[in-house]
Amino acid sequence: MNQAPTHLLYLHGFRSSPQSFKARHMGAWIQAHRPGVQWWCPQLPPSPRAAMQLLTEGIAGWPADHMAVVGSSLGGFYATAVAERTGCPAVLLNPAVNPARDLEKYIGEQTAFHDPGQHFFFRPEFIDELRALTVPAITRPERYAAVICQGDEVLDWREMSGRYAGANVRLLEGGDHAISNFDVHLPFVLDFLHLTP
Repeated sequence: MNQAPTHLLYLHGFRSSPQSFKARHMGAWIQAHRPGVQWWCPQLPPSPRAAMQLLTEGIAGWPADHMAVVGSSLGGFYATAVAERTGCPAVLLNPAVNPARDLEKYIGEQTAFHDPGQHFFFRPEFIDELRALTVPAITRPERYAAVICQGDEVLDWREMSGRYAGANVRLLEGGDHAISNFDVHLPFVLDFLHLTP
């Protein structure tokens, strides 16, 4: 895609929500500078199958050659699945590479990160649902960009870098899983998506 998307999907991570700093920051920028872009940042259900069904139905009417997806952590895993299915560009922020392995220890009751009063149950069958959504390998790495922090305390940066070899990767020394200084890296995301003025 050599032009700005008209439709942009943002996918949050595990236990996160559309209230995440990165989602709100990017959404506010789009609203202020690209109000014509259709922005959708849904609350994803705990079930990976249900999450992908929600996304598939939600973008069914979107033009595949004029859309893009941004995903953080588990949202990066989902964004990869969406990009491979639609052929659209994707930007990944510390993306989960093997959530079927990593989330096994979270089976049981969980709290939402931005609303600790909100509980959900991460069910054992969700692991199989994640396995079913796993893309064997990305095609056309040039369609992908990624911000990867070597200081990520949750995911292994080497695994992330290997998964997206050949993509436009911004590998950061230090940093953290949340990419707390995301505002510094937003221009990289916007440039890749041809959204900057």
